[in-house]
Amino acid sequence: MSYYWKNTKNNINVYKKKSKFKKMTNNHIIRQFEFFNEISENLELCSQKILNIYENYDQSIEYKNDKSPLTEADLASHEHISDLLSSISAFPIISEEGELKYTDEPKYWLVDPLDGTKEFIDKNGEFTINIALINNNYPTQGFVYIPKDNTLFFGGLNKGSYKLLNNNIKSISVQSPSDKLKIVTSRSHLNSETKTYLSQFNNFDTLQAGSSLKFCMIAEGLADLYPRLGPTSEWDTAAPQAVVEGAGGTVKDLKGNRLKYSKKNIINPHFIVRGKI
Repeated sequence: MSYYWKNTKNNINVYKKKSKFKKMTNNHIIRQFEFFNEISENLELCSQKILNIYENYDQSIEYKNDKSPLTEADLASHEHISDLLSSISAFPIISEEGELKYTDEPKYWLVDPLDGTKEFIDKNGEFTINIALINNNYPTQGFVYIPKDNTLFFGGLNKGSYKLLNNNIKSISVQSPSDKLKIVTSRSHLNSETKTYLSQFNNFDTLQAGSSLKFCMIAEGLADLYPRLGPTSEWDTAAPQAVVEGAGGTVKDLKGNRLKYSKKNIINPHFIVRGKI
């Protein structure tokens, strides 16, 4: 069973939306999140750059040393976001497509400029832009933007989590399972370890999604469990972890520890994302 956010109002003028964002600066929700207006506005602009490439898709695909794909959209998004973040703060920026991969500064930005490159290449719309602010080894706030749907998820532990669509902010939270457990798995990375893990459950439905959408499904109460028993990097998980935690869920390694950042090895351990279970 596949999952895909539908939004029929995708033709909102960027500059009209920018002015509406500015009107929300006194909102008590937004004030909890550092640089919210600058980031949200620029996610919209960055999204347009990505979609221009996506919709006029005729490009060669490069491959990095780890065999993961790299597209023109990855680089365009990285450049846009790096320029933005360096203009609004002096915090270091670690991006998947940048040169800096580690900092000993306690507070820094952690960015995946295009999470779900394989989904981007497959043209299924399930890709995101992820921006997290890390402080003392954990994400304090995260922004997950879905370009194809003009939808922003943002949140953080003790701040709550929210969905911004068509200039309306809606509070989101994890939900208790219904009769059947809903387990979401990766569309591109369903391996034998994950299948073995699933075999312990008797009565469940399986959903599939790409990129950070799986975390957002947990945060919004549309799924209950997401096991990730394969390799990921810190930039893949930081922003959506903040969204899940703000919504009342957890992201923990297999020993039950909250997923931690600022490691010299940027590869994550295997982890489980849980809603209200």
